[in-house]
Amino acid sequence: MKIKRLGLSVVLFLSMMMTAAAASKPALTDDFLNDTVKQHLASDAVVKGGAIDVEVKDGVVTLKGKVAEARQKEKAEKIAKKVSGVKSVVNEIKIEKL
Repeated sequence: MKIKRLGLSVVLFLSMMMTAAAASKPALTDDFLNDTVKQHLASDAVVKGGAIDVEVKDGVVTLKGKVAEARQKEKAEKIAKKVSGVKSVVNEIKIEKL
């Protein structure tokens, strides 16, 4: 019986330590988010990286630049929003014939 209690105590202690470690993980850096968004934009067939600049401040991504079609602008925003750690996206992309 004492062994079961000891085992349960160890499991409970390890669970609490893992939870505390997970809670103390630092947030993703703006530089990491910037690189990740740029990689996803560059690898997308619709957006094709294009002339889109990416800026990140406190997890907020701002997209700037020019694309030829509205669907490219919309897709770029969707891609940026899907990146883990991105809080919001400001889409300032202009649609112009390139």
